[in-house]
Amino acid sequence: MAGDAPELTAWQPGVMGVREVLHARFRQHAYPMHAHDVWTLMLLDQGSVRYRLGRQEHGLWTSLVTLLPPGVPHDGRAAGPEGFRKRVIYLDEQQFSEGLVDAAIGTPSLDDPRLRLRVHQLNEALRRRTEDLEAASRLALIRERLEQALGQTPAVSEHRAGLAHDLRDLLDSRVVEGVTLEDAAQTLHSHPTHLVRAFTREFGLPPHQYLTGRRVERARHLLLSGEPPARAAVLAGFYDQSHLTRHFRKLLGTTPGAFRTKDSAKELR
Repeated sequence: MAGDAPELTAWQPGVMGVREVLHARFRQHAYPMHAHDVWTLMLLDQGSVRYRLGRQEHGLWTSLVTLLPPGVPHDGRAAGPEGFRKRVIYLDEQQFSEGLVDAAIGTPSLDDPRLRLRVHQLNEALRRRTEDLEAASRLALIRERLEQALGQTPAVSEHRAGLAHDLRDLLDSRVVEGVTLEDAAQTLHSHPTHLVRAFTREFGLPPHQYLTGRRVERARHLLLSGEPPARAAVLAGFYDQSHLTRHFRKLLGTTPGAFRTKDSAKELR
């Protein structure tokens, strides 16, 4: 029946470490046993699922975050007549150490509300396809929390204020062109997770949010100097006008076009 057909959206976001994103709803489909060469980070948004991982049977429901290791066979099937809806992020094998494989086999799902929120936020950033620094920052924190939860020691845990200021200077110097989290970590000789932690603790907001604010500020100046919104968006480092509009409205409560029009009206008085 047509109503039983799966709903699928899949894409490659172009974020380092993320191989593929899949958002899907299945009503009757059951996965046979299979294995991936990547890590599978999954949220269930509707329904419940039964699956085998290796030789063990597991259940999955909407409060859990599931991490399936590469190379380990698993299947999947709805545990009820309503089917299930899921969001999956496939991560490169190098995102976690080999030592995490056995831990993930033993505990593939975690009931961790904070972790679930972070994975949801990562999915949202990847869905928009314009927030690469945000996605990379959120992935770094998710990776750290999973390593902690599964008994692995995070690569770096200390905090240095000087590093946070160095990252701010780097972001300030590349407001328009931006910088990836991996490039920033290499430039500053640090670990990506350490960078995000240090910056957030020092300034009270994550690096991607700081950079977005600087870009909105630049767009404001461009609009006030007479640039149309579409051109101001690109000159300020945004992907396009709609990308600017979303962040502009969030920060200032109005659209770039309305902001520019109101300012022009004031000048005519």
